[in-house]
Amino acid sequence: MDRVLYLNTLYDCYKDLFTEKQQLYFELYYWEDLSLGEIADNNGVSRNAVHNQLKIMEEKLLEFEELLKINYKKNKVLEILNDKVDERTLEEIKGIL
Repeated sequence: MDRVLYLNTLYDCYKDLFTEKQQLYFELYYWEDLSLGEIADNNGVSRNAVHNQLKIMEEKLLEFEELLKINYKKNKVLEILNDKVDERTLEEIKGIL
């Protein structure tokens, strides 16, 4: 899986474990495709500060998944259910997970 896609998937699972500022930087960088410089300018911080926060978040996301495996378990449940339930029910379950 592409690293950016994987980080976004992990972020969906663990975003509440980060500060509002970290969430903002992540979303601006990965979702809005802003550069480090643009994020820094818009938030009155240095480019290096944004870079450091994103690196910390990337490491933490991988660490959280290694310890908790929430994303892995979610995918396993969906894989099992995919063979056992109809499409409509599966879509409802995906919405919950």
